[in-house]
Amino acid sequence: MVDDTEAVQDLLVRCLLPATAAALAGLAAVVVGLTILPVTALVLVAGLVLAGVALPAGTAAAARRWAARIAPARAALAGRVADLVHGSADLAAYGADEEALAKALAADESLAALERRQALVHAAALAGGTLVQGLTVAAVVLLAQGAGAGSVATAVLALTALVAFEPVLPLAAAGERLAGITAALRRLREVRSATPAVAEPARPAPRPEAPLTVEIDDLVVRHGSARAALDGVSLTLTPGRRVAIVGPSGAGKSTLLAALMRLVEPESGSIRVNGVDVRDLDGDDVRTLMTGLTQDPYIFRASLKDNLRLAGPEAGEEELERAVREARLDGWVERTGWDAELGEDGRTVSGGQLQRLALARALLYDPPVLLLDEPAEALDEETADRLMGDLLDVTRDRTTLLVTHRLKGLESVDEVVVLEEGRVIQRGRHDELVSVPGYYRDLWESEVLTRR
Repeated sequence: MVDDTEAVQDLLVRCLLPATAAALAGLAAVVVGLTILPVTALVLVAGLVLAGVALPAGTAAAARRWAARIAPARAALAGRVADLVHGSADLAAYGADEEALAKALAADESLAALERRQALVHAAALAGGTLVQGLTVAAVVLLAQGAGAGSVATAVLALTALVAFEPVLPLAAAGERLAGITAALRRLREVRSATPAVAEPARPAPRPEAPLTVEIDDLVVRHGSARAALDGVSLTLTPGRRVAIVGPSGAGKSTLLAALMRLVEPESGSIRVNGVDVRDLDGDDVRTLMTGLTQDPYIFRASLKDNLRLAGPEAGEEELERAVREARLDGWVERTGWDAELGEDGRTVSGGQLQRLALARALLYDPPVLLLDEPAEALDEETADRLMGDLLDVTRDRTTLLVTHRLKGLESVDEVVVLEEGRVIQRGRHDELVSVPGYYRDLWESEVLTRR
């Protein structure tokens, strides 16, 4: 997207404006030739058409052919480099670093060879244009001398022809660039014409005001032609109520959160916020009302404070301090300072710090309905327990929907809903579910055994 957008920006500067300048200069030169010696104007027109139209058309055709080979080669090299950068530790651990480096160098050489051949085509086009310029000027001089034109008239015609080609010669490069621009425009048009995953209403309803009651009624969500990811799910979130969603991988837990945030389109059923169907609301309004902690939070290459202010650009020092205090990050902030630079994608922070930073963002944003997707995923047992304990403490009296595979601490939530294959198979409070046979009690007993 970045490359294609930048390519489209070049359309005016590197293609349209040079072509306009060349056309105006060529027209002026032809008018001068017609005024002094008409036959020289015909020769000049022929030369300008050859250098300004035929050669750019040839370079554009060659560029299209080369692009079909260079783009995959560039993508292959980018993939190899990404593997070397992000997978360096694993490659070194298994002794595969030399082989990976060799493959990256081979991909680099392959791309360089293709680009050298493309550069030869560009150089040949420029040389061809210069040759046409020289031959056209020589032909104009010979015709002027043969017609008995004076030395001054001959010099004027020669210099006019010579100058007329100066803005024309760069058009060979413009033709080459135009081929890339047209391909970029085609790809951008495909993106713009793609059917959106979620249809926005033509006239969005006013955004409901907090406190919010969220009612999910017989919701069905299907990804393509596969079986339903959610099949008839119903639940209600009243103000201050906390509901936990548990179940095996693929049960539809994250799909439920995506449907609440209007990231997927339900096949049937409804989600209503204070009685208003979310399909009648603007998508951005919905995500303002219901959002929170994603399963894979992203840390930007910026300071700790700037990473937090993503969720609250206008937040003051007091609000920032309250968010990190509630997320139990105040000790980290005291040690590192607000301006500590965080590495790209959280590479300089631990898993627990990453999740707590994401939680601090969610608390700073303070949506009416807090959605939490596997906040303790991929953390060690002790860190996960501390995080879940703090999270359940800080969400007290907040309307919260928590997706988790950990059951410890869920005795404090108002309701636990068990999903399996997109259906609700159990629901109730923690103590009720552990007292009856079923998936929840089996999972609880398994978790208790692993902690012993």
